[in-house]
Formats: sequence, C-alpha cells, structure tokens
Amino acid sequence: MQNNNNQPWFMDGSGQGHIGTKDLGVVQDEMYAEALAYKKCKVYESRFQDQALKSMASNHAEHHRRHFDALRNYLDSRS
Repeated sequence: MQNNNNQPWFMDGSGQGHIGTKDLGVVQDEMYAEALAYKKCKVYESRFQDQALKSMASNHAEHHRRHFDALRNYLDSRS
C-alpha cells in the first residue's frame, strides 16, 4: 500500500518520532524475513549453473536487500 507521494506506507511521515513496542516487533520480524530471503537467494545464485537462473536469484536478492534497507532506514529515522 502506498500513499499519494509514491512512498511506502511506513515512510509517509505520519507518527514521526515514536514507534510502539508492537510495531517495532513487526518491523523487526519483517527485517528478519527480508534478511533470510536475501541469504537464501544468494545461496541459490551461487549454486545455479544456468546464467538466467543466476541472474534471477541475484535480482531477487537485491530486491530483498532494498526492502531490508528501507526498513532499517525507517527505524533509523525514528531514533
């Protein structure tokens, strides 16, 4: 879900400065999931022989890295 500024919902600027314990736990869980997905994609990338599959795994890994970085930047902006 995105707002009118084409930013993800968690970067819309609402509620600046404070994140509740429950929300922090959700963000941390998502960061863990993104980090795990990134690591799995990197393992697949290293094991695939087919260049198309290697490229696909690499692209997916970068996708998950960007999501992780966006979540980390969100938390950093709240501290």
